[in-house]
Formats: sequence, C-alpha cells, structure tokens
Amino acid sequence: MFIYIYVWIVYDNNGMEKKSFSVTVLGSGTSSGIPCLGVKYSDAFLSNPKNHRTRCSIVIHGPEGNLLIDSSPDMRTQLLREKIDEIDRVIITHAHADHMFGMHDLRGLSLKHGGEMEIYTLPVHQQSIRNVFPFAFLEPQPGIWLPRFKLHDIAPELSLCGLRIETMIMKHGKMDVIAIRVGDFAYLTDVKTIPENELKKLYHLDTLIVGAVRYKPHPNHFNIEEALALIKEISPKRVYFTHISDEIDHNTAEKDLPEHVKLAYDGLKLSFSIK
Repeated sequence: MFIYIYVWIVYDNNGMEKKSFSVTVLGSGTSSGIPCLGVKYSDAFLSNPKNHRTRCSIVIHGPEGNLLIDSSPDMRTQLLREKIDEIDRVIITHAHADHMFGMHDLRGLSLKHGGEMEIYTLPVHQQSIRNVFPFAFLEPQPGIWLPRFKLHDIAPELSLCGLRIETMIMKHGKMDVIAIRVGDFAYLTDVKTIPENELKKLYHLDTLIVGAVRYKPHPNHFNIEEALALIKEISPKRVYFTHISDEIDHNTAEKDLPEHVKLAYDGLKLSFSIK
C-alpha cells in the first residue's frame, strides 16, 4: 500500500463502522485524446489545462488495493502522473482500443506482483483481449518479460480491493459495455442506451460520472442533451461528464450546465464512504 491511496475508517453517530474509498480520474477524453493530432486549436482553448484530456479511465482506491477501470493507451503516463505504482485488479468495460490498448503496460505491475494480473470483463471482450495480447497467456521463456493476464467473467456483483462492486450491462451502440456502482458512486462511460432493469440500479446516487461526448447526437454515445436527460431521470446529487471531445471547452460548457453538473478532468479526485 502506498501513500497516495486515501483509505480510512470513520464512524457514524451510532458508532457504526464506515468503509471509505476514493476515485482518481486518470483520463477524461475521447478515443483520440485532446488535443487531437492534426487539429488547430485556439490559444484560449489550449491555455486551459482541463482541456488537455487523455483517454478515458479511472482508478478506485479501495481499502485493500487499487481497482483500475479500463486501460487506455495513455495508462502508463497517467499512472506516473498520479504517482500510482500499484494496480491490484482491472475491469475492462469493453474491448475498444481506447479502453484496452494500454494493457501491455500492465507488464511491470504483474511482474511486481509476481503473477498474473486479474482482469474482469465480459466473455466477448475476453476474446478480443486474447486476440490482441496472445503473448499474455503464454508461458514466458526464461529472461523474457511479458505481461500475464488471468481473465474472469464479470458478475453482477464482485468483491474487489475490499469493496462491493455492482456491475451493470448497458449498450454502446450495439456493443455490451460494463458500468459499475460502488456504494453511492457510479461510473458509466461509452453508453448510448440503458436497459430499464439496469436504470433502476442508478437511483439514489451521491455521485455519477457519465460519458457525454459532444453537443451533436452520436450513434454510440450520449451527447450532452441525452446525459442531462438521464440526470433528470435518476437525480444524482452531483455529476461529472467524461469521455469529452474537443467540441467542448471546459470553462464555457460548465457555465451552461446545471449547478450540480460539472466536467471531469484529468487528475480529478473524489472521496466517498460506505456504511
């Protein structure tokens, strides 16, 4: 356990023990990252550090370790930036490049553990991981350092890093994508439609992080209007948009949002407690 994890035990007024955890937003941008290559931006846009967005991912710092949600192509620099040098478990929400192509850089962390990195995802995404990283499932030759993965089926409920993780299956276009809830916190990225049975699991939230890619409609993602409609339906106390494109300027966009709705940004940190 390293010093950066915010883990503590507190008690409520009745003396009942509460478990605490925190979340670090590693990346808040779309699949291309922001700024995008080949695009000319205004000096005003680039001058705001919150408009510089790496690919979408979070770490949940639990009482018994760090749970990584998605492994973006920027994962190595994200973890170095945040001084996070331990990852204990990984959930891959879906097998798109911007959510899994950083998995090769789990090599050093699995070597540090001396074994396989435990990865949780849907079977269809497991096959994609095997196709992209076949070497992570082979017995390594002496002197050759390879990442080692052990794949697990996602379940409706998991116990990882000292936390109860509730999972939901939503639609990213036609693709199944995993969303998670921990206590009164939920994380939904790359979502376009939410089945009614899963929507019921999103009520009574303290904090929601949800993808809102742009203003214009998108075939596979919520745009801002659709994300706001979800917020109106489930009434979380506070919301952060993520998976944000370069169409959205941080300061300008926040002026037009409800007071309890903000844009996430790389390095955002949130703390929670669970009874």
